[in-house]
Amino acid sequence: MLVTVTIDGQEVEVSEGTTILDAADMLDIDIPTLCYLKELNEPGACRVCLVDVEGDANFQPACVYEVTDGLKVRTNTPQVIEARKRVIELLLSDHPFECLTCVANQNCELQSVAKQYGIRDLEFGGERNKFPVDDLSPSLVREPSKCILCRRCISVCAEIQEVHIYDVIERGFGSVAAPAYNESLMDTPCITCGQCIMVCPTGALHGQDDTQKVWDALADESKHVVIQTAPAIRVTIGEMFGLEIGSLVTGQLVAALKRLGFDKVFDDCFGADVVVMEEGHELMERLESGKDLPQFTSCCPGWVKFCESFYPSMLDNLSSCKSPQQVFGALAKSYYAEQAGIDPEDIFCVSTMPCVAKKYESQRPEMDSSGHRDVDAVLTTRELGEMIKQIGLDIKKLPEEDYDEPMGYASGAGVIFGSTGGVMEAALRTVYERITGERLEDFELKSVRGRDFKEAEIDLKDGRSLKVAVARGTGNARRLIHRIMNGEAEYDFIEVMACPAGGCVGGGGQPIYSGRDKWLRMVEDRAHRAKGLFEEDGQKEYRVAHENPFVKKLYDNYLGDPHGERSQELLHTSYVDRQLYTHEERYSDKKGEPMKVAKKNH
Repeated sequence: MLVTVTIDGQEVEVSEGTTILDAADMLDIDIPTLCYLKELNEPGACRVCLVDVEGDANFQPACVYEVTDGLKVRTNTPQVIEARKRVIELLLSDHPFECLTCVANQNCELQSVAKQYGIRDLEFGGERNKFPVDDLSPSLVREPSKCILCRRCISVCAEIQEVHIYDVIERGFGSVAAPAYNESLMDTPCITCGQCIMVCPTGALHGQDDTQKVWDALADESKHVVIQTAPAIRVTIGEMFGLEIGSLVTGQLVAALKRLGFDKVFDDCFGADVVVMEEGHELMERLESGKDLPQFTSCCPGWVKFCESFYPSMLDNLSSCKSPQQVFGALAKSYYAEQAGIDPEDIFCVSTMPCVAKKYESQRPEMDSSGHRDVDAVLTTRELGEMIKQIGLDIKKLPEEDYDEPMGYASGAGVIFGSTGGVMEAALRTVYERITGERLEDFELKSVRGRDFKEAEIDLKDGRSLKVAVARGTGNARRLIHRIMNGEAEYDFIEVMACPAGGCVGGGGQPIYSGRDKWLRMVEDRAHRAKGLFEEDGQKEYRVAHENPFVKKLYDNYLGDPHGERSQELLHTSYVDRQLYTHEERYSDKKGEPMKVAKKNH
């Protein structure tokens, strides 16, 4: 049913149940918001969107007030403007004045709305909340004193990821969005996906910063510093330099890294090709034995930690293969070190990832199978972009350069790892050919690309079929696991990526947007990013991992058979039941000092 509403003298017809905020958007009337995120978080909590509704004694929040036929609204009266300013001033009165040094400076929604309303001084004084900073996690930092109780982190963690780390704790002036008892994230089953960072309007949640660690390594003449770039970086780093969403800048990215001073610039997609070989042969062995099916992919550290924390009974179903990041790091400290004649102790391995969970993964105690820490530092897309800017480079203006050998060439299969469905598709290209002896007819498995959840059945031409599924986000993974446990579904191979609506291209280390439509924009733009990866896949000479000549050389001259003894020792790992045991994990602190100990009881 359509109703007519008048906003600032303009009439518009909208569906019954539409909010004043949405109706105003249809008239291009901007109403400020802080807590609201369309289709994710609509609590009416911040009250920055107050409007004057005719007939109501008090101003009303536009984001939750539903229109009725004949409703008349004013959004721009002096009284409304003054009320909004008072709300913003109250928020600022309990907010740290650290804008110039805050990680969210110039990308803070509270800062932006304060500027919009011309707030230059505050009339409100008095006590301020001062909460301790939680920086024990190797991935995320919480600064609760910057929390404005928007509840966005609560919504994305509970409604999308279904991990339920955050809630509003305490009452009144002391309220804050935090884990129970305002404990450290390290004392919770946080999966370090970083989606809370992506929606936070201020600097209350942000990633750990490893840039200084990398600058120090680059300045150390005794270190041979190598870097690997994740597939998703090539379609997102350009956004930080004004390029269109999804712009492919692989060659320019390599050029920037070489100018930063890295001794070798390698492609993490090479590691992805190796993962296809290992994970694919592991799947074939499971299919032959019929044991521990379905096999889950293990490339996403957020998903792995989710499984360890909530479904430890499924750990035997996780592929034992490390992620591409860790596979690459292990090979850099062994295979590459041997090829280059360099002492592994002198190699400092950096990875640049779209993901803050990769910081956590790199510091897992078991990630040292070469006898050395696989990966020494992890940079997010955001961190790398800032480093490039610090030396005065604009990625748009750089020439294209090539990755270095022997770990710089990847097949198209390795490239598409950066998007949900890509890991599954890359593995099936090899598994199908190894089982049937034929090239997969539907080479581009578009049936497993897409949002939320996808499934497909692949005919193996010997009376068998391979049932596969792809889940985006741990919320969808949770529902899928319950179906399997209840006997409602049966699969052979399942890909899970913790980050919703796009996988790695939408990771917690990617560029952060602002505004109330940021969630919808993030979902839409992740599709553009993924498209760029699949376009590069189509341009590759080799589109299956087992045809990559450098991967062939690796196995022929160093590893032997895929999933063989040497591969098992170097490229495979184990998992921890975090639901049952109290244990200690040791991490390096921000200065590189070892043995920061955090106790967890999951």
